[in-house]
Amino acid sequence: MSTKKLILLFILIVTGSLLSGCQAIKANSIAQASKSCSGKDAKFSLEFFKTNNRGEKSKKGINHVIIFNPQSPALDFKVNVGLAHKLYAKDARGRLRKEYVPKQFRELISDGNSKLNGQAAIAAINADYIDTDDQPQGLNISRGVEYSGDFRNKRSSFGISGGTPQQRQATIQAGRRKNNILNYNLVGGNGRFYRQGKFKDICQDLGEFACKSATNRSMVAVTNQGYVILLVNDAKANSEIESSSINQELLPEMFDDVLNGIARNNCLGNIQEGMLFDGGMSPGLYYNNKIYVENLGSIGSVFLIYKK
Repeated sequence: MSTKKLILLFILIVTGSLLSGCQAIKANSIAQASKSCSGKDAKFSLEFFKTNNRGEKSKKGINHVIIFNPQSPALDFKVNVGLAHKLYAKDARGRLRKEYVPKQFRELISDGNSKLNGQAAIAAINADYIDTDDQPQGLNISRGVEYSGDFRNKRSSFGISGGTPQQRQATIQAGRRKNNILNYNLVGGNGRFYRQGKFKDICQDLGEFACKSATNRSMVAVTNQGYVILLVNDAKANSEIESSSINQELLPEMFDDVLNGIARNNCLGNIQEGMLFDGGMSPGLYYNNKIYVENLGSIGSVFLIYKK
């Protein structure tokens, strides 16, 4: 064999090895991306992780995130409020009892009313504000039973509908929904920053203190594919870990970056609706027997998630 043919053969062998190597790397990358892309997994129900302010998963992130599929048959839901008696209890005349008492996040996720069919929740987030009479301020409905306050028709609320798992829908809007099946599990909030897919920086709406000083945030977003993102940003943790521009307290202008990043990185679709829960002294987030964020303020309600 001539020298030229030997050189050509060598080039072909090396090129083939490089191509097959690249294909293997590409295939492995696709497999890795697919493996970490929750929204593409037909069996995806719920996942907990931390992120930075770009929505990238990070063990040092101060955003505590729960994403879930409301239509998963492995999940169920409930709302709890601060009561001095059993949830859904009625008086001797058959009227719903509503004797409100102030309760903190830890109490609302662990008292007798927090159980569903005797089972403790696997995850929870703080929700509605509480007024001076210890009553929730917004629209709160637990398994079809309403515990609401003065702003139930004015402020937005987040909820998961009733029906079979396949029928469940996540919604964010003001007041009761026209379709009654949507008014099954609802929790009040305030500060709507996504409407029909359009983002708004609500700093001015919140006011100077809530925008720039009370920066412990608790929020929820719903995507166009029906997935839900729960997020609590723990600004207190910023002093305990390495701070950077992508790992700090969330100002309203940053909500879009972090939530869109989470949705994109986990194949959840595009953010359609989003709103704040009670912030400042109220945010709390619980997952799998551990409270990751807890503040000392009394709150109006919690949203609870159960594994069947």
